[in-house]
Amino acid sequence: MTVSFDPVAASFFGFAIHWYGVLWFAAALQFMAVTSRFAPRLLRDPRSRRVHDNILAAALLGSLVGGRLGYALIYGWDVLRADPLWLFAIWEGGMSFHGGVAGMALACWLLARFAGEPVLRLADLFAVGAPLGLALGRFGNFINGELWGRPTGLPWGMVFPAAGDGLARHPSQLYELLAEGPLLFALLLAVVFWRGARPGHVAAAFLAGYAVIRFWVEFLREPDAHMGLYAGLSAGQLLSLPLLAAAAAVLYAGRRAA
Repeated sequence: MTVSFDPVAASFFGFAIHWYGVLWFAAALQFMAVTSRFAPRLLRDPRSRRVHDNILAAALLGSLVGGRLGYALIYGWDVLRADPLWLFAIWEGGMSFHGGVAGMALACWLLARFAGEPVLRLADLFAVGAPLGLALGRFGNFINGELWGRPTGLPWGMVFPAAGDGLARHPSQLYELLAEGPLLFALLLAVVFWRGARPGHVAAAFLAGYAVIRFWVEFLREPDAHMGLYAGLSAGQLLSLPLLAAAAAVLYAGRRAA
């Protein structure tokens, strides 16, 4: 199977609406739906208007700014130097999860201070709203025909024309869609409804779960050609290691706050 989709969903008067942008909008809607559903269980003050009225703006701003900056600085520095305006072309794809996490963490901290809600509780709410949005983002990667996998002889291997070699490859975007989306969301739900859960446990499970999933999938995903491997590990794998440390730090903070 050859993966060949038009990344443009529609065009009006010369203005193109890309599928990646449509999926980001859908991710925002699901984030609001999920956080509204779990706010009564996770927040100290479930009726806080300051949280409900600002959580979407905080999450989107944090993820967009952090994700795009992270991608540009880590993966696209040469492109950014040649064309600084490329930084704003988010509809073309190119978002770093690790940068997005940093941006979301800062947004979460600022919102917690503004809303008077414990930051660990708010981090749990941010975390439970993230996986299904990540899944939509990975589907956008698949439609764009980017971030393809390594060559494979498995029957579900797919040909990505942008790879330029005609080889059947792992559809690593779809692996990540399933693992970072429904699978990780199910893990977080188990923690949410665990009677022994404390503030921060959901956020820690999200960070650790994503780190493990990403580390595994990177063995099947083609490394970025301009970055290659470092001691046999990809940039995505190396950047996932600090997430495990961050998960441990969140757990420690939760124990001290309890």
